[in-house]
Amino acid sequence: SGIPVSRNYCVTTQFAFQENEIKLLTAEIERLKNFGCLGVSPSLEGLRDENAKLKYRLNFLKKSLQEERSKSMKSMININSCLQEIFGAAIQAAYPDLENPPLVVTPSQQPKFGDYQCNSAMGISQILLKTREQKVIPREIAEKIAKNIPANEYIEKVEIAGPGFINVHLRKDFVSKQLSSLLINGVQPPANGKRKKAVVDFSSPNIAKEMHVGHLRSTIIGESMCRLFEFAGYDVLRLNHLGDWGTQFGMLIAHLQDKFPDYLTVSPPIGDLQAFYKESKQRFDTEEEFKKRAYQCVVLLQSKNPDFIKAWNLICDVSRREFQKIYNCLDVTIIERGESFYHEMMKDIVKEFEDKGFVQVDDGRKVVFVPGFPVPLTIVKSDGGYTYDTSDLAALKHRLCEEKGDILIYVVDSGQSVHLQTIFAAGQMIGWYDPKVTRVAHAAFGVVLGEDKKKFKTRSGDTVRLIDLLEEGLKRAMDKLKDKERDKVLTPEELKAAQTSVAFGCIKYADLSHNRLNDYVFSFDKMLDDRGNTAAYLLYAFTRIRAIARLANIDEQMLRKAAREEVLVLDHEKEWKLGKCILRFPEILQKILEDLLLHTLCDYLYELATTFTEFYDSCYCVEKDRQTGQIVKVNMWRLLLCEATATVMAKGFDILGIKPVQRM
Repeated sequence: SGIPVSRNYCVTTQFAFQENEIKLLTAEIERLKNFGCLGVSPSLEGLRDENAKLKYRLNFLKKSLQEERSKSMKSMININSCLQEIFGAAIQAAYPDLENPPLVVTPSQQPKFGDYQCNSAMGISQILLKTREQKVIPREIAEKIAKNIPANEYIEKVEIAGPGFINVHLRKDFVSKQLSSLLINGVQPPANGKRKKAVVDFSSPNIAKEMHVGHLRSTIIGESMCRLFEFAGYDVLRLNHLGDWGTQFGMLIAHLQDKFPDYLTVSPPIGDLQAFYKESKQRFDTEEEFKKRAYQCVVLLQSKNPDFIKAWNLICDVSRREFQKIYNCLDVTIIERGESFYHEMMKDIVKEFEDKGFVQVDDGRKVVFVPGFPVPLTIVKSDGGYTYDTSDLAALKHRLCEEKGDILIYVVDSGQSVHLQTIFAAGQMIGWYDPKVTRVAHAAFGVVLGEDKKKFKTRSGDTVRLIDLLEEGLKRAMDKLKDKERDKVLTPEELKAAQTSVAFGCIKYADLSHNRLNDYVFSFDKMLDDRGNTAAYLLYAFTRIRAIARLANIDEQMLRKAAREEVLVLDHEKEWKLGKCILRFPEILQKILEDLLLHTLCDYLYELATTFTEFYDSCYCVEKDRQTGQIVKVNMWRLLLCEATATVMAKGFDILGIKPVQRM
């Protein structure tokens, strides 16, 4: 029909298919019964076995259906998607012959325009004019759509406004029930049917080089994307495509042999691998004899000589330990699968492109021209060696054909856009995947700038080491906490937890709250500010919300009991506004799954926190005697709204990789 369908619709359709299959299987079992195939003579053993299989399949389907229904009932509903289905059906009923009519449903920006708006009438008016030369004013179209809205549990009423906007008012009992479900079941993702696999390539530093701010964005963005896809029900493979192979290892091994000749028996004490790399590079550039030996070392390494493999492993291990310190600080989980992993596959990649006639020889190189891209891929150099193009093609094929990823995401800086798009197009050209079936995306990002708006560097002009940046963050976070005199009210353990939460949370949020496509200015002062859209503000807001019930002597068990028994009253305009804001969480996540722009989640969490502040300032949750300070009344439904807000914020923090604390 051309109507976009949400996951809720897909799950409903899946139930229908399963129920039809159950009916067919039940009918088949009855047919076999009529032929006397239940517990009959040995001569009909085959039929009895077939019957047993059918019964097993029937029971399996029934159980699967029950599980899916149970999961769906506990899931948060994407209200926007549900409204799109409703208006899609209404538009189809009103204009059955119209192909792919525009379907635009968005949250309303002002309460006077309802809760959501359907703005499809204007687009349909233009289509009718262009394709059929019918001049119909949008308001008439909107009225016709409104008359065809099917019965549903979401909409209280609709109103036509202005030139043809359809303002939608939600039912309060529906919103109240959804909030109760959230409190009882927790934040559950929409059921998504078949479990899919996402492969995310992120971080990707180079061996023998320290991680710097250039790796910060890839690591933070990639980890958050993995957490989002995991929450949405995907199997996620987190890959660290390390630069752990190539000619640079020849000079590193040659230098290792000279500096630590007994490296095969005594582990070399390489304290500063960056300095070690610089020393070897200087020798490579200035000493001709060393350069020749370095190339010989590359050949011996690639031929898997055991001594050279050991040297290579020693160098990689030093880097791995340093990388892991960063990943531990940032709470990042990642599987190493560097260029060396794909080395043995490259020969077959070259042969496959040759066999299909895609390879041309250019000045001794083997190149592949991809339609639409001016620069060819070099898959074999003139000296017979492989290139980044070859290893990236091998990685792409392995992720598609061996890992069987449904979604492949490359979190790599914008400077690699043309290269990656060429690689992806080559994969399509040779038939590894169909973009209509498998999604392969480059999640590009801009660079980190200093406060002078230039590329972020130290005062001496060197690249900023990531470990130094994190340590500086810890120091500044502690200074900020002490300025607020938190050290006087928190235990040493609580202070340490708050320091880590603020330092690393602020660094992550400062990155994720900016559109990843843009460059952003790194400023500790701004990110540690507890006003505005910062992690510091949100973390403080979260601890305050969590403290409300605690100060009213309401524990978790009492809240859980109330969630099952209390009706969430949403009569006050600020209660209603907060309730709707909480329930927008699934549609926010769905949008990010589609466009991979995580700043949308940051903007939402900030909006949720400020909406909560409006509610708390206007609606008493706990009423106290002004003279004695004694609690006079606890408005439990409002405490439940506090709890629902905190629950959604906590899940948002988890997706962003931020760890809140109970006291700050």
